[in-house]
Amino acid sequence: MSKFDYLRAKFGQFIKFAVVGCSNTIVNLAVYYFCIFLGAHYLLAYTSGFLISVCNAFFWNSKYVFVNKQETSTYKAFIKVFASYGFSFLLSVALMSLLVEICDVSSFIAPVLKMMITIPLNFILNKIWAFKDRKVKCAKET
Repeated sequence: MSKFDYLRAKFGQFIKFAVVGCSNTIVNLAVYYFCIFLGAHYLLAYTSGFLISVCNAFFWNSKYVFVNKQETSTYKAFIKVFASYGFSFLLSVALMSLLVEICDVSSFIAPVLKMMITIPLNFILNKIWAFKDRKVKCAKET
């Protein structure tokens, strides 16, 4: 495979991740705003949206984005995805609290602003850790 083909494949994978990410963002925000509409606290609403969107992200990333990876449909891969999004969740809660409580940003705008940081972070964590290729090394026969 030429370097151009390799870069094109990686760019294509990022585009697929972005498409899945857009749908995941819609799911997350729909749940978030629905919970806000019902009167839930913004952090409870965000947690609800997060839990549902992680399941959505795992399904689509394992079936559409990282399909050539060996661990895509395993329990271990789901745990890794949940852990990587868990890190992002903790960062998101901190950012949401900072934006809403300290910077006085509307709870309707804050989740969109924090996504500018968490979306690229999620791609990197999914790419290099959660859906990482497992290379099987064989011992050389002597």
